[in-house]
Amino acid sequence: MYLNMLMKYAARIIGSQKLLGRSWAADVMCLLGGLGVLFTPQHAQAQLPSLGDGVEISMTAERKLGDRIARELFRDPDHIDDPLLDEYVWSIWRRLLQGSKQRGELSPELENTFAWAVFLGRDRSVNAFALPGGYMGVHLGLIATVSSEDELASVLAHELSHITQRHIARLISRQSNQAPMLLGAMILGALAAGSNPQAATALIAGGQAVAVQGQLNFSREMEREADRVGYSVMTASGFAPQGFVTMFEKLLQANRFNDTGAFPYLRSHPLTTERIADMQARQQLLPIALPVSDLTHYLLAGRARALSYLGVDAQRGLMAMAMPAAASGLQAAKPEVRAGMWYAAVLAASNQRDFRQAWAWHNQLEEATRMNSAASRLSRLLAVEVALAEGQPSKALEWLGKTWNPKSRSEILLWSRAVLASAQGAPQTTPAAQASTAAITDLPMLVPRLQAWVATYPRDAQAWQLLSSAYLIQGKTLRAVCAEAEGFAAKFDEQGALNRYRAAQDLVKQSGQTDFIEASIIDTRVRQLQARVFELSMER
Repeated sequence: MYLNMLMKYAARIIGSQKLLGRSWAADVMCLLGGLGVLFTPQHAQAQLPSLGDGVEISMTAERKLGDRIARELFRDPDHIDDPLLDEYVWSIWRRLLQGSKQRGELSPELENTFAWAVFLGRDRSVNAFALPGGYMGVHLGLIATVSSEDELASVLAHELSHITQRHIARLISRQSNQAPMLLGAMILGALAAGSNPQAATALIAGGQAVAVQGQLNFSREMEREADRVGYSVMTASGFAPQGFVTMFEKLLQANRFNDTGAFPYLRSHPLTTERIADMQARQQLLPIALPVSDLTHYLLAGRARALSYLGVDAQRGLMAMAMPAAASGLQAAKPEVRAGMWYAAVLAASNQRDFRQAWAWHNQLEEATRMNSAASRLSRLLAVEVALAEGQPSKALEWLGKTWNPKSRSEILLWSRAVLASAQGAPQTTPAAQASTAAITDLPMLVPRLQAWVATYPRDAQAWQLLSSAYLIQGKTLRAVCAEAEGFAAKFDEQGALNRYRAAQDLVKQSGQTDFIEASIIDTRVRQLQARVFELSMER
């Protein structure tokens, strides 16, 4: 009511060129009367709703907002879909979701409405962020920096708490509530401009400052809430609570040169030292957990470091990464640190197509991981990637035979790539690289296995693209085009999916033999995508 009144009143003032006598005074009194409710003590105390209550934005609206942001993230060149890193982050994320449900933080309605998807970005900064609708982003720099899955879990638990407590929706609601305050300050400035331009500027700037300060205070309270709820969720999920403190200590060390020294009340986050003290106080009654060597984490941290290097500095960064692996001083490092460096060095050498050096370093990695089954699996899957990059799919299949798990996305996608490379006659560098008997035997299983996978995980764009290639090998062009279209749809590119399905309709018309069931399915998908594209155009 007050917002509409002030907007109409602002339009009337802007349209008027004369503010005289009692008219001016009446205008000001009317304006102040309209703003008075905004400054009552009751309103000032209601800064932070209790754990997600009082949000004006519905869960469905928040999900739609998150979908729009996710659509842009998929198109970002820094977005990376790496099955191994995605599997690692998801293993932690899944445990935290279960712990949040057990604590009652994650309601059934919220669980069913939100997406609960994780995006990985090739950014070397130590950061993760929550988005509306249950989406979360994780920078590779964060995975590369943390020393254990407990530290990574502390960050993910913090971001998960932002989502379950609906902090983003609450912040948007607060901003909409502050719109009358900002508009009122601007109107007061316009009223004062005729007699005192300096006072007008001060009124406008002051109103903006009050609004910004309110947002900062609100933001800090949300950060504290996310710390405390996240800590409880993390411990309920079985992670060591010490990971919260050590992670904050890393953040404090990483930001020591970037901290502007601003006063606490000028920050959007609480002081890191304050957050460390809070977490330490909460651990006083808990048993002290001894540090656990996490070999698999160090391998995946090495992978994150290698994959984060792109652009003009890629070669220099990859070489800098590979050099310590060859240094004799590396032998004095901890075993898990040494193994992580070997892993990064193998991937760096493979990316530079120095396969001789990559295999030499991989031998060292195999020896370092042979006593740990999970780490040994990662080492062997890395060998599959090197073999595929070298153009030896049969060798890749041999390595996969040592670590085959048909329920793992990493194995499914790597196996599919190897079988496709063998069937398509990938570039062969040695006689031993000819298509193996295993590849010929696996080929009939390729399409059924990928079909079963995308039926369970329909948003797996990589799997849809591999299925499209598999259909092409079988000469099923129409199905290949449809699978490619679903790959576009999985990446929120509805227009691209619609274009491919229209191409499929053209193929149906051109073919003399028409499968009416298949043609009907294509027509249905075209109508669905047309409706979705129209809906998106209306939202803009």
